[in-house]
Amino acid sequence: MAGRILSAKNETKLRNAVEALSDVLAQLEKGDETETNEAAPGMEHRTFGINSLEVRRGESGPTIVGYAAVFNSRSVMLYGYREMILPGAFADSLMGDIRALWQHDSSQVLGRTRAGTLRLWEDAQGLAFELQPPDTQTGRDAVTLIERGDVDQMSFGFNVPTGGDEWAEDDDGIPLRLLKRASLVEVSPVTFPAYEATAVSILRTAPEWVQRALAHGVDHTHPDELRARLAQAYRQRYITILGLGD
Repeated sequence: MAGRILSAKNETKLRNAVEALSDVLAQLEKGDETETNEAAPGMEHRTFGINSLEVRRGESGPTIVGYAAVFNSRSVMLYGYREMILPGAFADSLMGDIRALWQHDSSQVLGRTRAGTLRLWEDAQGLAFELQPPDTQTGRDAVTLIERGDVDQMSFGFNVPTGGDEWAEDDDGIPLRLLKRASLVEVSPVTFPAYEATAVSILRTAPEWVQRALAHGVDHTHPDELRARLAQAYRQRYITILGLGD
């Protein structure tokens, strides 16, 4: 049977999807390996594409403003479940020493609450922030890329304390994780969403009915088996998105 001829637009779409899928699979297959700039074990990341991310210029220099997270909004499908952040989830941790990083890289610091170069607060919409980036190459790059619209997503790193989440089902019968309390560690402007293998630890602590719904018979005590299942799920997700599954 003759192959399908892709238009230039669809070819670009396919190439971008394959690149994003490669990033996801690389992170899943990395497993428990550690790197110099890797986040602390157990830390989770979530990413939001928020149109209000912007740069404001004043006498003291540029300020990056926007939201790192939004409340009461169901996430996209994560690892077979959705997630919702409840108002007040970050309240207990906002007095802590939180960093703003570039692309989650701890060697590229953009601001810090203790230094007064990062302000964070909760309002009715979500977790708002103001960031005064440094006059360094990283800081100047961040400002330029956000102003141009090349980077328009915010991500945050957090830990969930014991009892900080609850599980329910949404209207479609899909497991829904409700984040009631989250210990905020850092916020980052990012190019791509961060999909790391923390799903393994999430499954381990989820109620048994959630583990059954997500793992479908996979032994959750074997991280390699879970990572393989997650990798397969992401492959299938991109096949579906691209319409290549027929």
